[in-house]
Amino acid sequence: MSAFSKKSISNKVFAVFNTIFWILVMFLILYPLYLVVIASVSDPDAIVRGEVIWHPVDVSFMGYEAIFQYKELIRSYGNSIAYTVISVLMSITITLCAAYTLSRPKFKGKTLFNLFFIFTMFFNGGLIPTFLTLKDLHLYNTPHVIVLMGCVSVWNLMVARTFIQTSIPHELYEAAMLDGATHFQYFGKVVVPLSKTIIAVLAVYYGVAKWNDFFTGLVYLRDRSLYPLQTVLREILATLQVDKSGDYMMSMADSAASMAEATRIANVAKYCIIVVATGPVVVLYAIMQKYFEKGVMIGSLKG
Repeated sequence: MSAFSKKSISNKVFAVFNTIFWILVMFLILYPLYLVVIASVSDPDAIVRGEVIWHPVDVSFMGYEAIFQYKELIRSYGNSIAYTVISVLMSITITLCAAYTLSRPKFKGKTLFNLFFIFTMFFNGGLIPTFLTLKDLHLYNTPHVIVLMGCVSVWNLMVARTFIQTSIPHELYEAAMLDGATHFQYFGKVVVPLSKTIIAVLAVYYGVAKWNDFFTGLVYLRDRSLYPLQTVLREILATLQVDKSGDYMMSMADSAASMAEATRIANVAKYCIIVVATGPVVVLYAIMQKYFEKGVMIGSLKG
């Protein structure tokens, strides 16, 4: 048998094992998501008995009916959408402006500002100093704190800077300057239109991070009407009782039968809440998936 034939056989064996391996990895990643979906439309008793494994059992939508009757969940859903949209627009604007400035080869103080940004990636003031600072700035218990916290990611800033340096030729800048364009005109009419890929990547990164943020609302908000969805979701998953003032997601009557029914609904409602909360993120990933590879490759370059 020739060396070429041996190499061809080994390549085929490797391809088979590689395919099997990644199928198993995909199954391990997707099955928990699939299990949550089928559990959300299954009978609560079947979930407790462990019968929900591969398909829904005794299809029921009582969990969805319960959570959509809960007003605080719906309000927090709207809050999260507003916080995410506003924060993403602000984050992309600030990140692109800073990235463009740091990408200019003749920008004086470029090294100093780079060190300043990178320093914040590894060191911060801590929770208590940050809390006291925000309180002194009158941002505590306001919707502004949700929008502003984490508004700029230094990692995303460096990715955007590298994209501008490597994907937009400097000759375009020189040609624009010869035509009398200012930095603002060049940035708005040349850099931004040519940066659609990185804008999409930043929108996904910032959007997912803001949508999944529960800690900021937990620490910096006191008014429950301002809570984002993930903060409310955490309370539901932790206690199965959201509104401690008496407005319960599941009606807790004195009779044992009513309490048992409330427990049954709670068992399935937590799965329904996960589906409702993660739905927008999954859809966003599916739509923007083609940009992820580009974003990762940008971050792997030096500069």
